[in-house]
Amino acid sequence: MFRKTILVFIFAFCAIAIAAQTSDDETKVLDAKIKNAIKGFKGDVWVCAKNLDTGKDYALRADEQVRTASTIKLPIMAEVYRQVEAGKFKWDHKLTIPAFDPGGGSGVLKEFTPGINIDLKTAVIMMTVVSDNLATNLIIETITADAVNKFMAELGLKDTLSMRKVGGYESGGLSTALKEDDSLRRFGLGRSSPRDMVKLLELLENGKVVSKEASAEMIAILKRQQYKTGLGRNAASGVQVASKSGWLDRLRSDVGILYTPGGRIAMAITVDNMETANSNIDNPGIQLVWKLSEILQEALSK
Repeated sequence: MFRKTILVFIFAFCAIAIAAQTSDDETKVLDAKIKNAIKGFKGDVWVCAKNLDTGKDYALRADEQVRTASTIKLPIMAEVYRQVEAGKFKWDHKLTIPAFDPGGGSGVLKEFTPGINIDLKTAVIMMTVVSDNLATNLIIETITADAVNKFMAELGLKDTLSMRKVGGYESGGLSTALKEDDSLRRFGLGRSSPRDMVKLLELLENGKVVSKEASAEMIAILKRQQYKTGLGRNAASGVQVASKSGWLDRLRSDVGILYTPGGRIAMAITVDNMETANSNIDNPGIQLVWKLSEILQEALSK
């Protein structure tokens, strides 16, 4: 009996060791593929990805703090849901289109006639689905950047900060963190890390942001994303993508979940400090985000 127990123990130990070695080898292969893909890229790259069903993951500079660009709108959306759930605002709360807003850039609300009202729910959808900057500014005026930051801290996302409204330091809506630390200006609209963003996506997918129902609604909004040149580019038939992208001068970023046959894969990819700035679909940064997402999807969905 004792001998049988020892044999069972040895067999189990060997199986675990082999599995660990296989996992180790797979990570090395994936790491080599990622580094080969970014070889020669003129800029910096940060990556974090996790299969939420198997636990397989990959990280490259994932704990470093990066400029978020518009991906900070995901944490902002989460705080709106929290405040509505808490009864501070209702979804039909009215927001008025101003005569002027410094946000500019992406979105369609800037084309609306000043004085027109939209409801809070519409603003959240516009902010997320078409990355509307005016919608974002109206929301920050309503809920405050400080409230966003407090909620992210409560979720354990220590690297994530909403800094201000869209349109520069003078646009207003400054967070207390930005007022007290001028060095944070370099992050622009927001700061986070790839690992923080993947954690937030995992919390959402598991129904742990605000409530199960609120989390599901936010995921549904992310699935309506109109900018799919990064994670959602050429997605295979049947693969849904829930994502939020961001871009600035020399930065491109995308965070989201790919619902693949091999599992739900959460990803956060940022490329920054590119040599040149251009906004076309062939931008080398967004091309790299797309390429990396395909490599990660193939490796982590096995």
